Amino acid sequence: MNFDKVLDRIGGFGRFQKTLYVWICLPQIFLAFHMLVSVFTGAVPPHLCRSAWSTGNSGGPGPGLNFSIGPGESCTSFHLSQLNHSLPITEYPSSSNSCAGWEFSKEVFLSTIVTEWDLVCENATLNNIGSSIYMFGLLVGAVLFGALADKYGRRIIILSGLAVQAIFGVGVAFAPNFYIYVLLRFVVGMTVSAVIMNAFVLGTEWTGPKKRMLAGVITDYFFGFGYILLAGVAYLVRDWRKLQLAISAPGFLFVFYIWVLPKSARWLMANKKHEEALDLIRKAALINGKPLVDNNFELCQSAKNSEKMQDLRKYSVIDLVRTPRMRKQSLILFYLWFVNVLVYYGLSLNISDFGMNIYLTQMIFGLVEMPARTITLFTLNRSRRISQLAFLAVGGLACLLTIFIPDDLSIFRTVLAMVGKFGITASLSIVYIYSAEVFPTVIRQNGIGMGSMCARAGGVIAPIIYLLRNISHHAPMVVFGLCPLIGAVLTMFLPETAHNPLPDTIEDVECPRVSATAEKSQHALYEECPKQNPASSSEQWA
Repeated sequence: MNFDKVLDRIGGFGRFQKTLYVWICLPQIFLAFHMLVSVFTGAVPPHLCRSAWSTGNSGGPGPGLNFSIGPGESCTSFHLSQLNHSLPITEYPSSSNSCAGWEFSKEVFLSTIVTEWDLVCENATLNNIGSSIYMFGLLVGAVLFGALADKYGRRIIILSGLAVQAIFGVGVAFAPNFYIYVLLRFVVGMTVSAVIMNAFVLGTEWTGPKKRMLAGVITDYFFGFGYILLAGVAYLVRDWRKLQLAISAPGFLFVFYIWVLPKSARWLMANKKHEEALDLIRKAALINGKPLVDNNFELCQSAKNSEKMQDLRKYSVIDLVRTPRMRKQSLILFYLWFVNVLVYYGLSLNISDFGMNIYLTQMIFGLVEMPARTITLFTLNRSRRISQLAFLAVGGLACLLTIFIPDDLSIFRTVLAMVGKFGITASLSIVYIYSAEVFPTVIRQNGIGMGSMCARAGGVIAPIIYLLRNISHHAPMVVFGLCPLIGAVLTMFLPETAHNPLPDTIEDVECPRVSATAEKSQHALYEECPKQNPASSSEQWA
């Protein structure tokens, strides 16, 4: 890659790149806020249903109303004048069809979207569907803004995404009804994908190969910091509208990015904007203390011709599943993307189910992100496949074990859930790197794109999984436990990529010994594979 040689000359991770990563990492905190704020704004406080014929009574529920009831009893209507707590709630006159409203406990939350729009009992599914629609916004944003960024550049999409995110995020705080709230959150979800995806790409395209893994982990740390910080902000702001405003309004401060965020020189080169790209390269070299002199521009000029070295054959997503071994590996990786995000957000968005203080649990789950992402830096160098398999197994087993812990032992359930979150977070960090090494160069971007779409599909389904509680209280955790274990088994059928050369073509995947034996003649390399014309190999493998 000629541009990588340019980066080596001007500094692959010098002062210019470090400053760039400051600008890239700051929005990650607010992206975490928007991704996880529904844990608090959509929380369901303890509640009891009032009967229609008791609404005329004056005085309200009174301070003695008891919200400590068993699961499934919160939708039972009761007569407000009957507050004799010596009787079980089920002995009060009740009729689930005569409910005219609900009384909510204000012990933890002053208000949530649930208390404002009565999203409980027969309307409870709306809350989960709203979360799924937000996640669907992430999926739409990934597809839409990915294509727009390839056409118009990473910088303009990041700036647009931050501006729209701030405007619509503030708009959510003033939503007049649940449906407008969901629509605005959908748009916010689209912008989260726009920023998080293109910020990563912009940083990657300016960073030398030796530091790309470390630089990617740095952005994950800031997302984890936002995860932790949200617990403190939500603890201080107990009203959902004020909380939404608190996490969205600071987004307008990113207006100064117009002056400090650079374009991608690699993208400019690919789009034949050579002079602008060379000006940026010259500026980056100067900031890094490695100014270019006249004889260095031959190196930069060689980057202009990189597009001439592309494979003449056009590849598409169909090539991911056209040949046997490529098909097997692609489908397994797509499942790993799906299951990692499914369980990650399944655990992250429903922390109230574990029985401990919701703010403390949020902070603990955020703290777990740090060591989980750090440990992958050490395990990946030993084995990609075993690392992926082990962390999936840890996450799945921990989730499964929670179903055997009684509800009154909430601390033990939270500890197991924390272990599950640790495993899945580490696995999620690995799957991106692993995928980039399994997919060959000619279809790598298509493979990563399809994997990302499968991941977003997992995010859409994650909130819906919790509707299985209507069947069994433990059903969601059974799903979150079994799915990673299946993924761990499937990982055994993937190749080991640590310390191996990256595959460049589909032939390198179908005949793995091609890459490992450079000394052999071209005939010997393919003697154990079907006789084929490399330019049309995909069709012959089908």
